[in-house]
Amino acid sequence: MVAAPVLEELREVCQPRAKLASRNGEHWAGRLYMRRISLRLTRQLVRTPVTPDQLTWTMVVCGVASGAALMIPGPTGAVLAVLLMQLFLLFDCVDGEVARWKGQNSATGIYVDRLGAYLADAALLAGAGFRAAESGLGGWLSLGIATALGVVLLKASTDLVDVARARRGLAVADDESTRPRSQGVATVRRVAAAFRIHRVTNGIEASLVLLAAAVADLAVGGVEATRWALAGLAAITWLMVPAHLLSILSSSRLR
Repeated sequence: MVAAPVLEELREVCQPRAKLASRNGEHWAGRLYMRRISLRLTRQLVRTPVTPDQLTWTMVVCGVASGAALMIPGPTGAVLAVLLMQLFLLFDCVDGEVARWKGQNSATGIYVDRLGAYLADAALLAGAGFRAAESGLGGWLSLGIATALGVVLLKASTDLVDVARARRGLAVADDESTRPRSQGVATVRRVAAAFRIHRVTNGIEASLVLLAAAVADLAVGGVEATRWALAGLAAITWLMVPAHLLSILSSSRLR
C-alpha cells in the first residue's frame, strides 16, 4: 500500500489558505475543529481507490439522514441528528481535500456538493416539523416544510449570483463585491452580522438548537420547546429571505 503523505504536505495542498480565509469559504466549525479531523481521515483515504464523488454522495446521505433521525422521538433522535450533521460536515471537508490531492475536481462533484447542502438543511427542518407535530400532520409539519423552503431560497439566492455572473461572462464575485452600496443597508447588515443570528438557519447550528430543545422537552414533557425552537427558526429564516435578497441587489455582486 502507498505510504500515507506527511500531514504538513497534505495540508498545503488540501487546505489552501485562500479558501479557508474567505468570508464565505469555510464554516466556523471547519476552522475551529473539523479541518483538523478531516485532514487525518483524508490522509488515509488518499491511499485508497475511493473517489471524491463517492465521498460527496456519502455526505448527502448523512445530511438527509440527519433530518430523518428527528422522526425518532425523544433526545435519541436529536442526538443522532447532530451526529449525522457533524458527519455531513466531515465529508463536506474530506471530499474536497481528496479531490485536490488526487487532482479529481469535477463539475459533477461541485453540483452534488451544492445539492447536498440544499437537501441536508431542508431535510433537517422538515424533520423538525414532523417532530413538533408529534409524528402527526398539520400546522407544525407545514411550518417545518415552509422553513425548509425558506432555507432553500436563501441558498439559491446566493448560488444564483454565480449563475447570473457566469451567463453575463463575469468572473466569480469576490468578498469586496458583497458590500452593499447603500449605507443604510450596510448598517443593518453590520448589526445583523454582529449578533450572528442568521447562522441558526444552517444545518449544523439548527441541529444544535433542536438538540437543546429536545433536552428541554425531556425535562418538562411534551414537545413545546421543540415547537418554540421551530417557530424561532421559521421567523429568522423568513426574515432573512427578503433581507438577503435586498443585500444582494444593493451590492456589486451582479455588476
